[in-house]
Amino acid sequence: MPEIITAEKVRQMDERERERTLITLREELMMLYSQQTGGGIADNPAKAKLLRKQIARILTVKNEVKLKENE
Repeated sequence: MPEIITAEKVRQMDERERERTLITLREELMMLYSQQTGGGIADNPAKAKLLRKQIARILTVKNEVKLKENE
C-alpha cells in the first residue's frame, strides 16, 4: 500500500518534488486502471480512491501556493 500523503507533507515539499510525486501518482493510477480494464482483479480495490485523493491534495496545495504568489 502506498504511503499516505497528507496536505502537511505536500506543503513541506518543494515545487519539483510536488511535480514528481504528482506524475508518479498519475502513472500509478493509469496502471491500475489499465489492469482493471484488462480483466485483472485489483489486490486493493480502494487503491484507486486513495490515489485520486492524494492527487487532489497535491493539486489543491499547488493552487494555494499559486494564489499566495499572486497576492
